Amino acid sequence: MRRRPQGVWTARLAAGLCAGQLAGCMVGPDYRPPADPPVTRYTKEPLKNPSAADLIRTQQGGSADQSFVAGADIPGAWWRLFRSKAMNRLVEEALAHNPTLEAAQASLRIAQQNVLAQRGTLYPTLTANPQALGAQAPGLDLQSPLQDQNRYLYSLYTPQVIVAFNPDVFGGNRRQIEALEGEAENQRFQLEAAYLSLTANVVTAAIQEAALRAQIEATKRVIQAQTEVLELYNKQLKLGQIAGADVVQQQAALSLSQQQLPPLEKQLAQQRNLLTALTGRLPSDEVSETFSLNALHLPTRLPVSLPSHLVQQRPDVKAAESQVRTASANVGVAVANRLPQFSITATAGASAVRLAQLANPGAAFFTIIGQATQPIFDAGTLYRRQRASEETLNQAQAQYRATVIAAFQNVADSLRALQADAKAVAAASAAEKATGESLSLVRKQYSAGAINATQVLIAQQSYLSALVTSAGARATQYADTAALFQALGGGWWNRTDVAPPPPETDPAKFL
Repeated sequence: MRRRPQGVWTARLAAGLCAGQLAGCMVGPDYRPPADPPVTRYTKEPLKNPSAADLIRTQQGGSADQSFVAGADIPGAWWRLFRSKAMNRLVEEALAHNPTLEAAQASLRIAQQNVLAQRGTLYPTLTANPQALGAQAPGLDLQSPLQDQNRYLYSLYTPQVIVAFNPDVFGGNRRQIEALEGEAENQRFQLEAAYLSLTANVVTAAIQEAALRAQIEATKRVIQAQTEVLELYNKQLKLGQIAGADVVQQQAALSLSQQQLPPLEKQLAQQRNLLTALTGRLPSDEVSETFSLNALHLPTRLPVSLPSHLVQQRPDVKAAESQVRTASANVGVAVANRLPQFSITATAGASAVRLAQLANPGAAFFTIIGQATQPIFDAGTLYRRQRASEETLNQAQAQYRATVIAAFQNVADSLRALQADAKAVAAASAAEKATGESLSLVRKQYSAGAINATQVLIAQQSYLSALVTSAGARATQYADTAALFQALGGGWWNRTDVAPPPPETDPAKFL
């Protein structure tokens, strides 16, 4: 009975030290988020809408004229602005089955569990340590522990519990928790980056497939037209109306056009493989969705976030910021490792040679051990580790600034690209229309005998080039539109499809 108050005192001492460490000091620098860049726009001059395409119609009958909406928010499912059901299905399938995204989700859960595990170091550990000992007492003049001195074989039962506690006096453990929280934050934004990269890759691959199909179709149309001209030349050659050189020249032009078709078909097949892989399938299980420029609607009102918001929207910038936080906390860990380390161990239990005697108050015992260690000489090892941590912080801060600069450059490049795309689409559309009308006129003149075959050949080549260029310009405008959404962060903060973590079924998580 006399030992009960002492056991209570021991528990209260451990609890008091635990609470004291939570309010104790924390060595090392306290993390402060970096300030936003002091800029108000992305380009040198105020933001200008793309021009020159206001009179150009898309193949769906819509306008190719785009405008920027400054300060508008980015939708979480930005790809839906292209109004393609096939693209929506493919993106949803990729989000559900892409293994890279699953790996990023697992990485986040790993980091979160590491944080929770490290938080356990702030509290005492309670360990049960029952022991049963079988022994033979020495004879001769040594006394047996038993009452009967003629018995030398005996058993000793010692059930006990051990309470161990390492007070975090200088905050080393708390800084370690802070570092792991930074890693978890980094993994969170790595997941957002993987999500954004996956959706952007699916959209870009679909647009590229549509562009290739348009180029293949244009090339086939030209091949068909050149084949018809070649047949006409052969008839005229038989009638003696043209020279053989004209037929050879047309045959060469047809062959050149035919040479352009296999590379385009190869790129289309590889693009189909890419789309299939992005959805988590093997190439033999190709996706059924196909894409053409006619089925994609061009978003005309493009939201452009304020520059002051960009650093909070870009997953790569947020990931770099979390790395700064981790590096800052690791400096505190390195400093704490150079300071005294404390530990307290309390053991309570009972010891008896018979199980029935364990309930006797006289069999009870307890011990309390306090220990402090302080490095005195380590050849500068801990100091050098602290210096390395400080330089790692400098490195992380520099990398953060570089990431911010790259993010603003990325947005500015996308804006410039869309401004140039409008001019390119207008010029390509005008060239396609003009060369088409010219070819039609040249054919009529050739049929009337007013011009020679060379002029027809030149008009055909001009029309081929204009068709391919027009399809490429329109596809580039679509792709650069998707690139702008990606550069602005992709609206991850507006997502509603975040998968919940798997349930924890372990009934004894505290062990």
